Amino acid sequence: MNALPAFMSRDYFERLKADLMGQLSSGQHLYLSLAAEQTQFIRINGHQVRTKETGARIRQIGTVEEALLTCTYIHESAPGILHRNVRTVTLCGDYGQDWDHAQSTITYLKTETPRIRQDLFAKLPERLTSSEKEQTGKLLSIHEAPEALLSPIASVDLAGIYSSGKMVRAMANSAGLLHWFSTDTFNFDYSLFTPSQRAVKATYSGTHWDTAAYAASITLSQDKLKRLDHPARKLGRGSYRAYLEPAAVHDLVNMFSWNCIGEASIQQGLSPLKKLRGGQTHFSKKFSLSEDFSRGDTPRFNEEGALAQEKLALIQDGRLTNALISSRSAKEYGLTPNGASANETMRSPSVKTGSLKSSDMLKRLGTGLYLSNLHYLNWSDPAEARITGMTRYACFYVENGEIIEPIENMRFDDTLFSLLGDALEEVSDQAAIISNTDTYGMRSLGSAAIPGILVSEMKLTL
Repeated sequence: MNALPAFMSRDYFERLKADLMGQLSSGQHLYLSLAAEQTQFIRINGHQVRTKETGARIRQIGTVEEALLTCTYIHESAPGILHRNVRTVTLCGDYGQDWDHAQSTITYLKTETPRIRQDLFAKLPERLTSSEKEQTGKLLSIHEAPEALLSPIASVDLAGIYSSGKMVRAMANSAGLLHWFSTDTFNFDYSLFTPSQRAVKATYSGTHWDTAAYAASITLSQDKLKRLDHPARKLGRGSYRAYLEPAAVHDLVNMFSWNCIGEASIQQGLSPLKKLRGGQTHFSKKFSLSEDFSRGDTPRFNEEGALAQEKLALIQDGRLTNALISSRSAKEYGLTPNGASANETMRSPSVKTGSLKSSDMLKRLGTGLYLSNLHYLNWSDPAEARITGMTRYACFYVENGEIIEPIENMRFDDTLFSLLGDALEEVSDQAAIISNTDTYGMRSLGSAAIPGILVSEMKLTL
């Protein structure tokens, strides 16, 4: 990779912070948040025809360097009367240009914010505990990556995107608080295809590239792919026993971040978890969900600099223990914040493992469905925690503990209170670390620790 751009250094951020804070006077307060990356992207795809294999090829390659500085300005017109405004500046790494853009943004905010109506739930900056964490990984160089990626997939029909490089998150405020987080990560998010265009989806990611581990990931996906190259069974509507791989469970867990586990959603009646808080229902005692930052792949600090505790139990033995509470929700509802982000979504979820061994999984399933992934999930009845979605990728029909054949994609419509409640028979004894692969606007940080689950019934509708 090329030398890091200037905007990814702590000294650069601290200089910009000091100069911007120097523009403030009495009653003027500022939060600064930096999100920056230097990333190599490689897009790979290939195709097969029955008479000739062309295999995977690199179709696009390049490097992205970007940095966004978010300025949250608070104007205190009188004690306790706060006005809040936000603007984001794109940095280029030339300090003169970046200073001009940032300074003009602050000037605009100082002029316009007093005209905005009072923000009842805004919060003045505090000098809390500062933090610093820098993680150095072992990544492929930009010259090594193409050959390393293609070596085990030269004859494979594969589509995927590889991203690798350093990411930075930083935060400072006018009260003197400073947080700094940087990490080296890579991610190869890919799908393998049969000649009939059925697919197996997988991800190889981490902080230290391991050629043998990458080859093993491809081999495991190829083994699944062989099972897909058979006529698919069309299932009828009804309830089926099912084993959900960690990736499929992750799709379910993601729904907790969609107007569900946040305090504001519960208070406003949008969340299905209001029934848990009211004691009207509960999940299985075998289901526990927490926010767990011990993996260290995403910062604990939020936009306002508050540090979340390293591990926060959200659902313990099926009961709601904590919701995610931002400072705004805390102020609105008279609660204590717990370091949640402004949107009160999970940043580092972890589901507690159980006792189901992988060697016993098919035997315990007996006859039913083996589901690797779910797709297009949405709430169909939020009040009842009912979700709908599709089975996707490597999903199979199992009979008497043996995989028989793939299944056609089916729509399911079921409730979390069933899948993670009455129908939950067992949780696997190992959790998969599933990295956040989102690249909308910028690469995302974080991961989830998710086991598989065995359920006695899952309702398929179409």
